[in-house]
Amino acid sequence: MKGKVLFVVGGLTGYVLGTRAGRERYEQIKTQWLKLWNAKPVRVQRTKVEDFAKARVSEVPAALWSGVTGIAKVVSQQGATPGQKLDRSIAKAENTIEDVEDAIEDAIEAKGSSKPAAKAPAKPAARKPAAAKPKPAE
Repeated sequence: MKGKVLFVVGGLTGYVLGTRAGRERYEQIKTQWLKLWNAKPVRVQRTKVEDFAKARVSEVPAALWSGVTGIAKVVSQQGATPGQKLDRSIAKAENTIEDVEDAIEDAIEAKGSSKPAAKAPAKPAARKPAAAKPKPAE
């Protein structure tokens, strides 16, 4: 329903702004709009909305403060900005790479480099083609 109302209002606004009918048509539309805006059912609903907003306006600062403190808690619990977290992750990854490199070097030194390199596995022998079958006698 809300979408339909917005569509109609947008259409009317576009028509008013883009009309080539001249000042007379504009005045007709304006008069109808004012009649609608000042009609009793619309006035009643406008009053309800205004009263609701006035009653809730005192709650706005508290709601904003609550939201800001909630965000601050989340950020402070994480302890760092996203950039700082990324820097820490990169440093951890670099340390891990260095640890792996050191472990590989230690393993090579422990085994000793005098040991010959392992031979590559031999290829299987190529299959011989099958012998030709003799033709049957007729």
